[in-house]
Amino acid sequence: MSSINFGIMQFQHQITIHRESKQHQIFARHSRPKRTNRGSFGGRRKQIIKSMRAVVQRVASASVEVEGRTVSAIGPGLLVLVGLHETDVEADAEYICRKVLNMRLFPNEKTGKTWDQNVMQKNYEVLLVSQFTLYGVLKGNKPDFHVAMPPEAAKPFYASLVEKIQKAYREDAVKDGVFGAKMKVNLVNDGPVTMQLDSAQTSKNANDVVEGS
Repeated sequence: MSSINFGIMQFQHQITIHRESKQHQIFARHSRPKRTNRGSFGGRRKQIIKSMRAVVQRVASASVEVEGRTVSAIGPGLLVLVGLHETDVEADAEYICRKVLNMRLFPNEKTGKTWDQNVMQKNYEVLLVSQFTLYGVLKGNKPDFHVAMPPEAAKPFYASLVEKIQKAYREDAVKDGVFGAKMKVNLVNDGPVTMQLDSAQTSKNANDVVEGS
């Protein structure tokens, strides 16, 4: 056999091996199970339950009105809407308290830095407003609030959160609305600047899920 024919045979053999390898890769790729986000509740997607939720807004001023009467008002500072989840515990309140008071949402006029000082360093005020609708889940177009903490448990828990923030800062600088009342919240958002806080990014119990619509 000439060296030319031998070289041609080797080249053809290499092509055959390459084709078989390529076919094997394609088969393996298509035989892998596809990833899915569907849960076990009728094929619907799972939404991980979070814990205590707060929407923090930097304001030039804010106030709460109940039945035509202003019950609380602040100047520059933070308006904090608080939603309580049914599984919230003391550690969740401590987290929200710490984060609200230490978030660097205010500029430092001395250094020129934009996001440099917290509400305590500025000697500003905090207005807390309970809002269970932060834990609303849409089922179709109708809101459902079943994962929010029930009112009988939420009222003392919310009161303890207000007290916790007052003790950590100054009692006269931390105000709140009226729990359970129909409130009108007026604010002048400074920026606007709005941040959302969640005391946990995953559920306390891996089995605690709600159905997404």
